[in-house]
Amino acid sequence: MVRVAEAPRDRIELRGVRATGYHGVFEFERRDGQEFVVDVVLGLDLAPAAATDALDRTVDYGGLALQVLARIEGEPSDLIETLAGRIADDVLASAPIVADVEVVVHKPTAPIPTPFGDVAVVVRRSRTRVARVALGANLGDRRSALQGALLGLAGLPGTRVTGVAPLVETAAVTLPGSGPQPDYLNTVVRLETALPPADLLAAAHRIEAAYARVRTERWGARTLDVDLLSYDGVESAAPELLLPHPRAHERAFVLVPWAALEPGALLLGRRVDELLAGLPEEERASVRPAEGELPLELV
Repeated sequence: MVRVAEAPRDRIELRGVRATGYHGVFEFERRDGQEFVVDVVLGLDLAPAAATDALDRTVDYGGLALQVLARIEGEPSDLIETLAGRIADDVLASAPIVADVEVVVHKPTAPIPTPFGDVAVVVRRSRTRVARVALGANLGDRRSALQGALLGLAGLPGTRVTGVAPLVETAAVTLPGSGPQPDYLNTVVRLETALPPADLLAAAHRIEAAYARVRTERWGARTLDVDLLSYDGVESAAPELLLPHPRAHERAFVLVPWAALEPGALLLGRRVDELLAGLPEEERASVRPAEGELPLELV
């Protein structure tokens, strides 16, 4: 199994928001109230804000503090777990650029019948999106490479593999004048992930590197190819992050397995099975079913 290190993420930390609230299971807690202290840590990409110096590319810390204050002073709950969860949900609902949030609710004067320094609840929430990744290999043990890539994707932080397309074989596309290459083994994987698209793409490249893939020759043979095809809700023309994949809609070795997995998935506003049907017959016929499968139950 390939283990991929988690990419570092930028953070905004708001600590020590204090207010009186009326949360607790005892009648006197609801009547008299007590102090609660809340810390909030946001995980997000701050590069756009750093590059533009624009407030709308980050999170308004003052607004965040008022949001937390409103929850502390607002509707009472029996449990501080509930309070922490509500604050986390508020953050994700109000700040789409936040990928994940950690909320710590301290109850320093909780009615505990023994001396103690503090009691706190930590809640973590992540925003998940659906992404599709194409896997391919035509050198070495192709099936083992694809299985390793699948396990590597499944092991990414905040990521869950929810579908694996049937394996297909395809003749390698080569440049004019270049020699023949072995056939490719291909599939498409559906993920639910809390990773931002740039982090997911970087992780894909690290998985490739673990199999000695070096991106030098266009259309060259490779031990492993991991391509980010789509990431729901995100379109990007940046050279370092092209989404959706600019050639996925015209590649039979992508569309055939993808249509078998998710015929109704949308790419460039069209269903994947419709895009596949629009390809020339000879291109569709060049993609052949392969024996075996990558079992989803192993990830």
